[in-house]
Amino acid sequence: MKREEVLETLVWLSQELGVEDRNLVILGEGNTSADNGDGTFWVKASGYELSSIDKEGFSLIDIGTTLAYLEGPPLDDQAVSEALRASQVEPSHPKPSVETFLHALCIKECGAKFIAHSHAVSVNQILCSTLGAEPFLGNICPDQIVVCGSAPAVVPYIDPGFHLAVAVRDELRRYMDVHGNPPKVLFMVNHGVVSLGKTAKEALNIQLMTDKWAKILVGALPIGGIQYMDEADVLRISSRLDEKYRQALLEKQEH
Repeated sequence: MKREEVLETLVWLSQELGVEDRNLVILGEGNTSADNGDGTFWVKASGYELSSIDKEGFSLIDIGTTLAYLEGPPLDDQAVSEALRASQVEPSHPKPSVETFLHALCIKECGAKFIAHSHAVSVNQILCSTLGAEPFLGNICPDQIVVCGSAPAVVPYIDPGFHLAVAVRDELRRYMDVHGNPPKVLFMVNHGVVSLGKTAKEALNIQLMTDKWAKILVGALPIGGIQYMDEADVLRISSRLDEKYRQALLEKQEH
């Protein structure tokens, strides 16, 4: 897709993430991005509401410039602001989200094409509890595995922006070393959830399934606890030909 087509698709994903009755984000919460495949990516600008965002609410970013800052010394707030501006391909675009560093990493390290980050009420009921991300470390049903993968990436609470991106980089590399493939879901304790998709539809599907996953966990915890699937059953779902076929269809679907 050309840059303009990618942006149109990203606007669709962003507005879907911001649908009010889904309770994934409110006000200026959350952010989205999309890889153009030419060394640049679109990312939501700071302060815009996903529910009503249009093309004017995104900034075009140079991925190499953004990632170079993560290989250097830690940046303070002023330096982060300057780095974000320096990473813009078009200086006239609005100031990009402070999570631009995180989005650049998910594109570069994991090959994600569309990325969605929400503060879903259902998910944060768990991530903001004393249990943190622990309830998400087991698998509970087949569709959760098909859509979200059999294991999420997790980081503890880190100050959003540059420092969080450094922690995410380390976690993504650890995850790839252990699993041999990138995660579809990243949980950030006391913060929210990031979905990494090959398409905009997949990124949205992951968010919606994670929301359902969290609601099931919240319902199961007070009535006896969570019954996780056996590892053998998880592997079976992950390897079934019909599930792989269904997974491929979901990944390819566009809006």
